[in-house]
Amino acid sequence: MYKVQFDHPVHVHFIGIGGISMSGLAEVLLSRHFTISGSDMKASEITDHLTSVGARIIIGQKAENITDDIDLVVYTAAIHEDNEEFAAAREKGIPMMSRAVLLGQIMDNYLCSIAVAGTHGKTTTTSMIANILLDAKTDPTISVGGMLDRINGNIRVGHSDIFLAEACEYTNSFLEFYPFYTIILNVEEDHMDFFKDIEDIKHSFHRFACQTAPDGLVILNGDMGNTRDLLQDLPRKYVTFGLEEGNDYSAKDISFDEEGNASYTLLINGEEAGKINLQVKGMHNVLNSLSAIACARAMGLSMEDIRRGLVSYGGTKRRFEYKGSIGDVTVIDDYAHHPTEIEATLKAAKNYPHDELWVVFQPHTYTRTAAFLNDFSCALSAADHVVLADIYAAREPDTGLVSSADLAKLMKEAGRDVYYLRSFGEIEDFLLTRLKGHDLLITMGAGDVYEIGEELLKR
Repeated sequence: MYKVQFDHPVHVHFIGIGGISMSGLAEVLLSRHFTISGSDMKASEITDHLTSVGARIIIGQKAENITDDIDLVVYTAAIHEDNEEFAAAREKGIPMMSRAVLLGQIMDNYLCSIAVAGTHGKTTTTSMIANILLDAKTDPTISVGGMLDRINGNIRVGHSDIFLAEACEYTNSFLEFYPFYTIILNVEEDHMDFFKDIEDIKHSFHRFACQTAPDGLVILNGDMGNTRDLLQDLPRKYVTFGLEEGNDYSAKDISFDEEGNASYTLLINGEEAGKINLQVKGMHNVLNSLSAIACARAMGLSMEDIRRGLVSYGGTKRRFEYKGSIGDVTVIDDYAHHPTEIEATLKAAKNYPHDELWVVFQPHTYTRTAAFLNDFSCALSAADHVVLADIYAAREPDTGLVSSADLAKLMKEAGRDVYYLRSFGEIEDFLLTRLKGHDLLITMGAGDVYEIGEELLKR
């Protein structure tokens, strides 16, 4: 297999360079004097930025974009063999690799690599660690799956030996990584269009943990029901975090301020290690912060740097993100698209000042909706009122086997106040007639549901 080496820069062409992860990897290589070209179906702020820093961007994907001077072609999972550029690269015999393989190879060029994995919380935890590293002036390279204000985007190119990245389990892409520090936040059923069952998922996470560098460290949630399975025959050092007794990193005296932000007393091996204050909401973020602390401590950072980095972290785009107010109604947007994520977000909302809670939920993919229909119904029941949008298809075709109407029917049968409206315009008009007082509105989902809140704020 072709091996990317920083001391041997070549010409790399990205098919789908406008994606948030692909663009970040392209920028890392640009900083290392690689020649970068790439194509996408439409221009965007991301492609404009890449052009400004030296990449050659082509709008439209055609065979002639694959020129003979290209040494390596990188493609996303969304690119299929019938793509003109993919086919042309194969015909020319140019080495090719997926985005995940490239990310793993870039990671191998750093002595201190950190990979954050888990069914939920990857972006938030990666962002927390990023904030700590930046406040500690370690000059890291960062690749995060969301937009982080602190780095004005999703990528930061540093000049130290530290590389921090998310590690996604979908299609086992994280098995391309061999990090020094491996963080596993949680392991639950998801992406059932790829995985067979929870045992299949646990097997993948165990393999991932085993790929940690021999002298590295695994940091994992000790409260999970399947922690023991992940630790079985694990040939690596590890520490645990969680709220249950016996974890290496834990918390007590957890409280939430008037805005719902958490604070707690940190426990390290059962001993008090001072107060931790967060500027993010929910018990799930207490757990996320514990994993970040464990990683930072393993790297030798001081508690002063850790506390400063955590208290200065105000969240990531689309993670309980304040969007604005319509009169006295507060509008929040959240990326939650799995029942566990929804439950965590709505628990956090309980500590946020409001009268009644409205949730506009856009299910994400047909397979996930079908697999968790009952779980979605239960998780959403924590809201006073629920409005359902059509399913966001993402990468999937509509098989006709499940729809948002099915979820609405299930929730109505359980006595919930739920409404299914097909268009965003209908949802916006409906909400304007129903929102009142100090209500809290959360637009929720991994698709484009955030546009509803943004349009309401314009009216």
